[in-house]
Amino acid sequence: MITSVFKKSTPINLILVVILMLVSFLMYQFQDLNWTSSVFLVLKKIGLFVLLLSSVFITNFIAKKNGLSKDSSYTIFFYFLLLLFFPSLFDNTNLIISNFFVLLAFRRLISLQSLKASKEKIFDASLWIFLASLFHFWSILFIILVFISILFHVSRDYRNWVLPFIAFFAAGIISVFFSMLVYKNPFKLVDINTAINFKIDYFTNNYQNGALSVYATIALFFIVSMLVSLSNKPQVLHTSFKKVIGFFFIGVLIFAVSSNKSNDLLVYTIAPLSIMATSHIEMKQLKLKQEMVLFVFIVCGLFAFFSQL
Repeated sequence: MITSVFKKSTPINLILVVILMLVSFLMYQFQDLNWTSSVFLVLKKIGLFVLLLSSVFITNFIAKKNGLSKDSSYTIFFYFLLLLFFPSLFDNTNLIISNFFVLLAFRRLISLQSLKASKEKIFDASLWIFLASLFHFWSILFIILVFISILFHVSRDYRNWVLPFIAFFAAGIISVFFSMLVYKNPFKLVDINTAINFKIDYFTNNYQNGALSVYATIALFFIVSMLVSLSNKPQVLHTSFKKVIGFFFIGVLIFAVSSNKSNDLLVYTIAPLSIMATSHIEMKQLKLKQEMVLFVFIVCGLFAFFSQL
């Protein structure tokens, strides 16, 4: 029954997910109402929600436009469920903005499959990634995905390999200007973001630990499903799905190396994981199995969310 609700992409499904996201966002924000006394802070909260919602629909657009999902609402629903595991993300401005820019970059990279305007797409994707790194430095690792995409599609033209460096120069100018404006030091922005920390000892309570453990289990389930089923998917989609897998593992790497570690850093894995989850649920399989997977997913997401409020 649950699967039949999101089996088709309808305005009602989209509105339902928007309402669910808004309710969960407000439930978290209403724990501390100090922000309601400032117009600036209210506008900031609205802006964060709009960016989160935009990230959901960009992911959905990427999946549908490139044939990674059918005409369903599963992608946006899974994205919402995965957000529930890390409610503190709703207050993490830098990561929300950084992830939004990374998704804009991925949208350009995944469309390289068409081989149209490839140079523009490579430059745009590189620039979005470098801009994302201004808000969380280690998101710069997504530049690996740019070079992987060049290797897959347009490796013979040497100019394509140079474009990311030109984008780096352009983003560097923006970075220096911003750092001078805010910190009065042209390199301060880089200095405060480049630390590395592999330790996972940041938990303030057992519920955060539990949320990470359940999230990791769900992620492992869907990544294994994707790797096993990849050979059964249309040949034309193999490269796109490989990029999705690469996206996920780079997101995990960013979580692993980042200092000031928190569960929120796994935001970069939500988009690829929601696409992989959609791919799994849309496979031909027993209806009961689909229902069970979705039911367990929903229960885990709700438990993780409410236990961390």
